[in-house]
Amino acid sequence: MSSDFTVAIPTYNGEDRLPNILAKLLAQTGVENIQWEIIIIDNNSTDNTAKVVQDYQANWQQNYPLKYYFEAEQGAAYARLRAVREATGVFIGFLDDDNLPDADWVAVAYAFGQAHPQAGAYSGQIHGDYAVSPPPNFARIQAFLAVREHGAVAHLFDPEHLRLPPSAALVVRKQAWLDVPTNPIFKGRVGKSLVGGEDYEVLLHMHNRGWEIWYNPAQQTYHQIPQWRLEKDYLLAISRACGLPTCQLRFINAKPRQKPVIFFRIILSNLFRAIQHIVKYKMQVKTDIVLACELEFYLANMVSPWYALTNLRSKDISQK
Repeated sequence: MSSDFTVAIPTYNGEDRLPNILAKLLAQTGVENIQWEIIIIDNNSTDNTAKVVQDYQANWQQNYPLKYYFEAEQGAAYARLRAVREATGVFIGFLDDDNLPDADWVAVAYAFGQAHPQAGAYSGQIHGDYAVSPPPNFARIQAFLAVREHGAVAHLFDPEHLRLPPSAALVVRKQAWLDVPTNPIFKGRVGKSLVGGEDYEVLLHMHNRGWEIWYNPAQQTYHQIPQWRLEKDYLLAISRACGLPTCQLRFINAKPRQKPVIFFRIILSNLFRAIQHIVKYKMQVKTDIVLACELEFYLANMVSPWYALTNLRSKDISQK
């Protein structure tokens, strides 16, 4: 049986976070005329995530269902693929388990999708809800933590320049996702690896098939950011992880003759950016965490072509 809207929550060891997001979904307004559902994709959790959901299901009295699925293939890409397979909604709104929606999020997201029939995916404002105050000038790197605030006017994103929304609080049209290959290059952040790219990968394929990617500022969510995500080592690691997929992402919709140009342009342009950054800020780069993260991002972009080659070799070896 089909529905209008599916809220999909991929989670890994989310027993402590799920009650907060479910409370926000239980308080949604303006959904009286929307047929919707909530599905939770347990991505191989080792804690009590399953029991938490079962306890909710045992006492569930809403007119929209709460469903649970276990996905053993580790990685956010596989959790989202499973969500798409299981979702009955025309639209699928992905919420990370630490991303809390406003009370009208479902209604606003559904209305926007109906009003924009060419929108394959769209996202809104993602505000940071910090456990401790972030460093000065943190807005310069807040995108690395999926905090996105692009103003009050709806507009198209720019896939050609990798200006795209993150998967947190992303709404997709199921029909558009079904146009996307089911063998992703990027699995998502698995284990100690923070390298993402799986969210942009999907959107680039949608764009290549003619779907639009939109920013809808009326959709507002709040990303819960604990203290450890503001520590220097983590911020440097996530800055690096955001830069490493760049070359492979740019290759996705590139023609074969364009790839050598992309390869060397990425190296040279980011080498220039890194040198310019060091010259401009000098020793501050060592003491200012925001400046250090920006430099780390440029350097990771610069080496992303070699990272791409390493990944391609690894994939070739695994297929033999």
